[in-house]
Amino acid sequence: MLGNALRILLRMVLTFFVIVTLVFFATRLSGSPLDFVFGEGMSVEDRAIMIRYYQLDRPIWDQYLAFLGAFVDGHFGLSFIERRPVAEMVAERLWPSAQLLISATAATLLVAIPLGIIAAVWRKSWIGSAVMALAFLGYAVPNFVLAVFLVLVFAFWLNWLPVVGNGTPAHFIMPTLTLAAAMIAAIMRFTRNAMLDVLGQDYMRTARAKGLPESAVILKHGLRNAGITILSVVGLQVAALAASGSVVVESIFAWPGIGDLLVNAAIRRDYPVLQFAVLTVALAVILINAAVDLAYAWADPRLRHSSRT
Repeated sequence: MLGNALRILLRMVLTFFVIVTLVFFATRLSGSPLDFVFGEGMSVEDRAIMIRYYQLDRPIWDQYLAFLGAFVDGHFGLSFIERRPVAEMVAERLWPSAQLLISATAATLLVAIPLGIIAAVWRKSWIGSAVMALAFLGYAVPNFVLAVFLVLVFAFWLNWLPVVGNGTPAHFIMPTLTLAAAMIAAIMRFTRNAMLDVLGQDYMRTARAKGLPESAVILKHGLRNAGITILSVVGLQVAALAASGSVVVESIFAWPGIGDLLVNAAIRRDYPVLQFAVLTVALAVILINAAVDLAYAWADPRLRHSSRT
């Protein structure tokens, strides 16, 4: 396990370094950010002061080394628009985004895994067909369409739920449903397929032959062995939500998270904020994937055995 953890750590560091490099040069290729922020009405003297302040007069490799040095000294610069430290602005948005991600993940696990098991056990019944139809519907409807539909029905027509912000538990309902819908559909299908693979195995028939209740056979022996596959899929889906799934949802519901900050920073060409927010999301995805890799290695006895040999 230790060797596997070290390999995962090395992969994390290399991946993050590549992403940092790509983000830096991608923002520089689009031109000077001062041209977008201040326009042509800025005086020559003021423009020179701003160029020196943001170190845009230095060679590109010096700027790159200074950018890397920010991860050591913690100084990521000031926002072009708000004139506040970038790290402070991103830190304010971390917890709201984490709240939304946690609520969507919890809703997904509570709904998708039981429905996936039901679809596998009653696969020849109308119940299994109804569950799979629900899964295909979740795949087919884009999250922004679902978000607009929920706003029209529950906020505009019925006036039951608030739309903007995250001040009360009621604010969580529509964003959570919107964010979790596609993930529920995906995990539901993978849970069904994983359960179908194990339902016909010999150890399942042996458990039934021992007189165990069907619920114990399904949950203790079936789900336990199918859980390794389900775990990897859950990790990929959560990482996908952290990477891009919440951007649209946060923008529609004006959720004060990283996704909303990214959209506003891109529109206003606030490059320091955009760079640091992208790297924050990338780091979150890397950490989630690493946690899934470690959990997968812990859950699979074959990997634990191979790491000791």
